[in-house]
Amino acid sequence: MNEILYKEQLSQDVYLMRLHAPLIAEERQAGQFIILQTDDDYGERIPLTIADANTTEGSITIIFQVVGKTTKHLSAFKVGDHLPALVGPLGKPTHIQNFGSAVCVCGGIGVAPMHPIAQALKKAGNHVTIIIGARTKELIILEKEMKAIADELIICTDDGSYGRQALVTAPLKELCEREIKPDLVIAIGPPVMMKFCAETTRPFHVFTQVSLNTIMVDGTGMCGGCRVNIGKEVKFVCVDGPEFDGHLVDFDNMISRLNAYKDIERTHYKCFVEKTFDRKEKAVEP
Repeated sequence: MNEILYKEQLSQDVYLMRLHAPLIAEERQAGQFIILQTDDDYGERIPLTIADANTTEGSITIIFQVVGKTTKHLSAFKVGDHLPALVGPLGKPTHIQNFGSAVCVCGGIGVAPMHPIAQALKKAGNHVTIIIGARTKELIILEKEMKAIADELIICTDDGSYGRQALVTAPLKELCEREIKPDLVIAIGPPVMMKFCAETTRPFHVFTQVSLNTIMVDGTGMCGGCRVNIGKEVKFVCVDGPEFDGHLVDFDNMISRLNAYKDIERTHYKCFVEKTFDRKEKAVEP
Protein backbone atom coordinates (compact mmCIF):
# COMPACT_ATOMS: atom_id res chain seq x y z
CA MET A 1 0.00 0.00 0.00
CA ASN A 2 0.92 3.66 -0.40
CA GLU A 3 3.39 2.90 -3.18
CA ILE A 4 4.95 5.83 -5.03
CA LEU A 5 3.91 5.40 -8.68
CA TYR A 6 5.47 8.51 -10.18
CA LYS A 7 7.82 11.29 -9.14
CA GLU A 8 8.79 14.53 -10.87
CA GLN A 9 10.71 17.62 -9.80
CA LEU A 10 8.70 20.66 -10.90
CA SER A 11 11.07 23.41 -9.80
CA GLN A 12 13.73 24.08 -7.21
CA ASP A 13 12.77 22.05 -4.12
CA VAL A 14 9.23 21.37 -5.43
CA TYR A 15 8.18 17.80 -6.21
CA LEU A 16 5.12 16.04 -7.59
CA MET A 17 4.28 12.47 -6.60
CA ARG A 18 1.48 10.10 -7.52
CA LEU A 19 0.68 7.68 -4.71
CA HIS A 20 -1.30 4.45 -4.84
CA ALA A 21 -4.34 5.19 -2.66
CA PRO A 22 -7.48 3.89 -4.44
CA LEU A 23 -9.93 4.45 -1.57
CA ILE A 24 -8.79 8.05 -1.07
CA ALA A 25 -8.91 8.65 -4.84
CA GLU A 26 -12.56 7.54 -4.94
CA GLU A 27 -13.69 9.66 -1.99
CA ARG A 28 -11.65 12.86 -2.24
CA GLN A 29 -13.25 16.17 -3.15
CA ALA A 30 -11.73 19.55 -4.02
CA GLY A 31 -10.13 21.23 -1.01
CA GLN A 32 -9.45 18.08 1.00
CA PHE A 33 -6.05 16.85 2.17
CA ILE A 34 -4.14 13.84 3.45
CA ILE A 35 -1.72 13.36 6.32
CA LEU A 36 1.34 11.24 5.69
CA GLN A 37 4.33 9.95 7.60
CA THR A 38 7.72 9.08 6.11
CA ASP A 39 9.16 7.18 9.08
CA ASP A 40 7.47 4.43 11.09
CA ASP A 41 9.21 5.16 14.37
CA TYR A 42 10.03 8.85 14.68
CA GLY A 43 8.53 10.58 11.67
CA GLU A 44 6.25 13.55 12.15
CA ARG A 45 2.83 13.65 10.49
CA ILE A 46 2.37 16.41 7.90
CA PRO A 47 -0.73 17.54 5.96
CA LEU A 48 -0.58 17.87 2.17
CA THR A 49 -3.44 18.83 -0.13
CA ILE A 50 -4.66 16.34 -2.71
CA ALA A 51 -3.77 18.13 -5.94
CA ASP A 52 -5.45 15.58 -8.22
CA ALA A 53 -6.77 12.02 -8.30
CA ASN A 54 -7.13 9.24 -10.85
CA THR A 55 -9.73 6.62 -9.94
CA THR A 56 -8.76 4.39 -12.87
CA GLU A 57 -5.17 4.20 -11.68
CA GLY A 58 -6.24 4.36 -8.04
CA SER A 59 -3.85 7.21 -7.35
CA ILE A 60 -3.73 10.62 -5.75
CA THR A 61 -1.30 13.40 -6.63
CA ILE A 62 0.55 15.46 -4.02
CA ILE A 63 2.83 18.42 -4.65
CA PHE A 64 5.17 19.58 -1.91
CA GLN A 65 8.07 21.93 -1.30
CA VAL A 66 11.12 20.94 0.72
CA VAL A 67 10.99 23.18 3.79
CA GLY A 68 11.85 20.88 6.68
CA LYS A 69 12.96 17.44 7.82
CA THR A 70 9.92 15.46 6.66
CA THR A 71 9.60 17.05 3.23
CA LYS A 72 13.37 16.63 2.76
CA HIS A 73 13.01 12.94 3.64
CA LEU A 74 9.98 12.60 1.33
CA SER A 75 11.93 14.14 -1.56
CA ALA A 76 14.42 11.27 -1.31
CA PHE A 77 11.77 8.58 -1.84
CA LYS A 78 11.86 6.87 -5.24
CA VAL A 79 9.26 5.28 -7.51
CA GLY A 80 8.45 1.89 -6.04
CA ASP A 81 9.07 2.96 -2.44
CA HIS A 82 6.21 2.81 0.05
CA LEU A 83 5.07 5.35 2.64
CA PRO A 84 4.46 3.82 6.08
CA ALA A 85 1.34 5.88 6.79
CA LEU A 86 -1.19 7.78 4.67
CA VAL A 87 -4.58 8.97 5.96
CA GLY A 88 -7.38 10.78 4.15
CA PRO A 89 -9.31 12.40 2.70
CA LEU A 90 -9.48 14.87 5.58
CA GLY A 91 -11.06 18.29 6.05
CA LYS A 92 -14.24 19.76 4.66
CA PRO A 93 -14.49 19.90 0.86
CA THR A 94 -14.67 23.26 -0.86
CA HIS A 95 -18.24 24.49 -1.31
CA ILE A 96 -18.72 24.47 -5.08
CA GLN A 97 -21.58 26.08 -6.98
CA ASN A 98 -22.08 28.50 -9.84
CA PHE A 99 -21.26 31.75 -8.07
CA GLY A 100 -20.89 33.63 -11.35
CA SER A 101 -17.29 34.81 -11.43
CA ALA A 102 -14.52 33.44 -9.26
CA VAL A 103 -10.95 34.64 -8.82
CA CYS A 104 -8.40 32.07 -7.67
CA VAL A 105 -5.25 33.64 -6.23
CA CYS A 106 -2.29 31.28 -5.83
CA GLY A 107 1.00 32.10 -4.18
CA GLY A 108 3.99 29.82 -4.70
CA ILE A 109 3.17 26.20 -3.86
CA GLY A 110 -0.45 27.32 -3.32
CA VAL A 111 -1.03 26.60 -7.01
CA ALA A 112 -1.15 22.87 -6.15
CA PRO A 113 -4.13 22.93 -3.74
CA MET A 114 -5.87 25.49 -5.96
CA HIS A 115 -5.79 23.21 -9.01
CA PRO A 116 -8.70 20.89 -8.05
CA ILE A 117 -10.71 23.85 -6.71
CA ALA A 118 -10.33 25.80 -9.96
CA GLN A 119 -11.29 22.65 -11.89
CA ALA A 120 -14.45 22.21 -9.82
CA LEU A 121 -15.43 25.89 -10.06
CA LYS A 122 -15.04 25.81 -13.85
CA LYS A 123 -17.05 22.59 -14.12
CA ALA A 124 -19.85 24.25 -12.11
CA GLY A 125 -20.10 26.98 -14.75
CA ASN A 126 -18.15 29.83 -13.18
CA HIS A 127 -16.07 32.36 -15.08
CA VAL A 128 -12.67 31.59 -13.56
CA THR A 129 -9.78 34.03 -13.34
CA ILE A 130 -6.54 32.60 -11.97
CA ILE A 131 -3.70 34.70 -10.57
CA ILE A 132 -0.39 32.92 -9.99
CA GLY A 133 2.42 34.58 -8.08
CA ALA A 134 6.01 33.52 -7.42
CA ARG A 135 9.35 35.09 -6.61
CA THR A 136 10.79 34.28 -10.04
CA LYS A 137 9.94 32.47 -13.29
CA GLU A 138 11.66 29.22 -12.27
CA LEU A 139 9.28 28.82 -9.33
CA ILE A 140 6.08 28.93 -11.40
CA ILE A 141 4.39 25.52 -11.41
CA LEU A 142 1.32 24.04 -13.15
CA GLU A 143 1.03 26.95 -15.58
CA LYS A 144 -0.11 24.72 -18.44
CA GLU A 145 -2.70 22.95 -16.28
CA MET A 146 -4.10 26.21 -14.91
CA LYS A 147 -4.19 27.83 -18.34
CA ALA A 148 -6.38 24.96 -19.56
CA ILE A 149 -8.91 25.79 -16.81
CA ALA A 150 -8.85 29.59 -16.68
CA ASP A 151 -10.91 32.04 -18.67
CA GLU A 152 -8.22 34.53 -17.75
CA LEU A 153 -4.74 33.71 -16.42
CA ILE A 154 -2.53 36.36 -14.81
CA ILE A 155 1.04 35.60 -13.77
CA CYS A 156 3.08 37.81 -11.45
CA THR A 157 6.69 37.52 -10.37
CA ASP A 158 8.48 39.56 -7.73
CA ASP A 159 11.53 40.11 -9.96
CA GLY A 160 9.65 40.64 -13.23
CA SER A 161 11.30 37.64 -14.90
CA TYR A 162 7.90 36.41 -16.13
CA GLY A 163 4.46 37.93 -16.47
CA ARG A 164 3.87 41.12 -14.52
CA GLN A 165 6.34 42.43 -11.99
CA ALA A 166 3.87 42.76 -9.16
CA LEU A 167 2.45 41.12 -6.07
CA VAL A 168 -0.74 39.12 -6.61
CA THR A 169 -2.69 41.78 -4.74
CA ALA A 170 -2.15 44.29 -7.58
CA PRO A 171 -4.23 42.46 -10.25
CA LEU A 172 -6.65 41.32 -7.54
CA LYS A 173 -7.39 44.94 -6.65
CA GLU A 174 -7.84 45.80 -10.33
CA LEU A 175 -10.39 43.00 -10.71
CA CYS A 176 -12.29 44.26 -7.66
CA GLU A 177 -12.30 47.80 -9.12
CA ARG A 178 -14.07 46.67 -12.30
CA GLU A 179 -17.68 47.66 -12.82
CA ILE A 180 -18.68 44.05 -12.25
CA LYS A 181 -16.79 42.76 -9.23
CA PRO A 182 -15.93 39.10 -8.64
CA ASP A 183 -18.56 37.08 -6.81
CA LEU A 184 -15.93 35.01 -5.03
CA VAL A 185 -12.21 35.19 -4.31
CA ILE A 186 -10.24 32.17 -3.10
CA ALA A 187 -6.66 32.70 -1.96
CA ILE A 188 -4.15 29.95 -1.18
CA GLY A 189 -0.49 30.49 -0.41
CA PRO A 190 1.78 31.81 2.34
CA PRO A 191 -0.17 33.19 5.33
CA VAL A 192 1.04 36.75 4.74
CA MET A 193 -0.12 36.59 1.12
CA MET A 194 -3.57 35.34 2.14
CA LYS A 195 -3.80 38.04 4.79
CA PHE A 196 -3.15 40.83 2.29
CA CYS A 197 -5.48 39.30 -0.29
CA ALA A 198 -8.23 39.46 2.33
CA GLU A 199 -7.33 43.06 3.16
CA THR A 200 -7.37 43.92 -0.56
CA THR A 201 -10.92 42.63 -1.06
CA ARG A 202 -12.32 43.87 2.26
CA PRO A 203 -13.13 47.46 1.11
CA PHE A 204 -14.95 46.04 -1.91
CA HIS A 205 -17.05 43.63 0.19
CA VAL A 206 -16.07 40.67 -1.98
CA PHE A 207 -16.38 37.37 -0.12
CA THR A 208 -12.87 35.94 0.23
CA GLN A 209 -12.10 32.38 1.19
CA VAL A 210 -8.66 31.22 2.33
CA SER A 211 -7.21 27.75 2.86
CA LEU A 212 -5.13 27.67 6.03
CA ASN A 213 -1.91 25.70 6.40
CA THR A 214 -1.43 25.44 10.16
CA ILE A 215 0.61 22.99 12.22
CA MET A 216 -1.31 19.71 12.34
CA VAL A 217 -0.74 16.40 14.12
CA ASP A 218 -3.69 13.99 14.17
CA GLY A 219 -6.06 15.59 11.65
CA THR A 220 -9.17 14.68 13.67
CA GLY A 221 -9.54 17.70 15.97
CA MET A 222 -8.12 16.00 19.06
CA CYS A 223 -4.66 17.56 19.48
CA GLY A 224 -5.65 21.21 19.12
CA GLY A 225 -2.41 22.10 17.34
CA CYS A 226 -4.22 23.58 14.36
CA ARG A 227 -6.56 25.88 16.28
CA VAL A 228 -7.19 29.32 14.84
CA ASN A 229 -9.30 32.32 15.77
CA ILE A 230 -12.11 32.93 13.29
CA GLY A 231 -14.03 36.01 14.32
CA LYS A 232 -14.93 35.43 17.97
CA GLU A 233 -14.71 31.64 17.71
CA VAL A 234 -11.90 29.12 18.02
CA LYS A 235 -11.88 26.64 15.15
CA PHE A 236 -9.76 23.62 14.24
CA VAL A 237 -8.38 23.71 10.71
CA CYS A 238 -8.35 19.91 10.33
CA VAL A 239 -12.07 19.38 10.95
CA ASP A 240 -13.67 22.82 10.62
CA GLY A 241 -11.54 23.82 7.61
CA PRO A 242 -9.14 24.09 5.98
CA GLU A 243 -11.14 26.89 4.32
CA PHE A 244 -12.49 29.92 6.17
CA ASP A 245 -13.76 33.43 5.55
CA GLY A 246 -10.52 35.38 5.09
CA HIS A 247 -12.05 38.54 6.53
CA LEU A 248 -12.59 36.77 9.87
CA VAL A 249 -9.23 34.99 10.24
CA ASP A 250 -6.85 36.29 12.91
CA PHE A 251 -3.79 35.98 10.68
CA ASP A 252 -1.41 37.62 13.15
CA ASN A 253 -2.19 34.99 15.79
CA MET A 254 -1.93 32.20 13.23
CA ILE A 255 1.44 33.41 11.95
CA SER A 256 2.73 33.74 15.51
CA ARG A 257 1.76 30.13 16.26
CA LEU A 258 3.38 28.93 13.02
CA ASN A 259 6.65 30.64 14.00
CA ALA A 260 6.70 29.20 17.53
CA TYR A 261 8.68 26.11 16.53
CA LYS A 262 10.87 27.57 13.79
CA ASP A 263 14.14 27.29 15.74
CA ILE A 264 13.42 23.67 16.68
CA GLU A 265 12.45 22.84 13.10
CA ARG A 266 15.67 24.37 11.75
CA THR A 267 17.76 22.39 14.25
CA HIS A 268 16.08 19.08 13.40
CA TYR A 269 16.34 19.77 9.67
CA LYS A 270 20.07 20.56 9.95
CA CYS A 271 20.76 17.42 12.02
CA PHE A 272 18.73 15.24 9.64
CA VAL A 273 20.50 16.53 6.52
CA GLU A 274 23.95 16.18 8.09
CA LYS A 275 23.22 12.67 9.36
CA THR A 276 21.38 11.32 6.31
CA PHE A 277 22.46 13.17 3.19
CA ASP A 278 25.94 14.51 3.93
CA ARG A 279 27.03 11.06 5.13
CA LYS A 280 25.81 9.47 1.89
CA GLU A 281 27.65 12.03 -0.23
CA LYS A 282 30.90 11.41 1.66
CA ALA A 283 30.46 7.65 1.28
CA VAL A 284 30.53 7.88 -2.52
CA GLU A 285 33.53 10.17 -2.72
CA PRO A 286 36.55 8.54 -4.49
